Amino acid sequence: LIFFHDHTLMILTMITILVGYMMSTVLTNKLTNRYLLEGQTIELIWTILPAIILVFIALPSLRILYLMDEINNPVLTIKSIGHQWYWS
Repeated sequence: LIFFHDHTLMILTMITILVGYMMSTVLTNKLTNRYLLEGQTIELIWTILPAIILVFIALPSLRILYLMDEINNPVLTIKSIGHQWYWS
């Protein structure tokens, strides 16, 4: 579970750094790319890149979900009944 959190945090950190770098580059650079004015290439990238990122986050998540689904025989079992105003 800790590996999944580390994996997800690393992906989110890389995305944040990349977006920050791209925003600072666009704000400081006055050049425009004439091939990106139509927007087909950039829209293709904006469609495929989030899907790839979601796959990299979802695969470890599903693996952990099915690993935690295994039923173990516990050493101690506690039965607790909750009523509206007290526990028994």
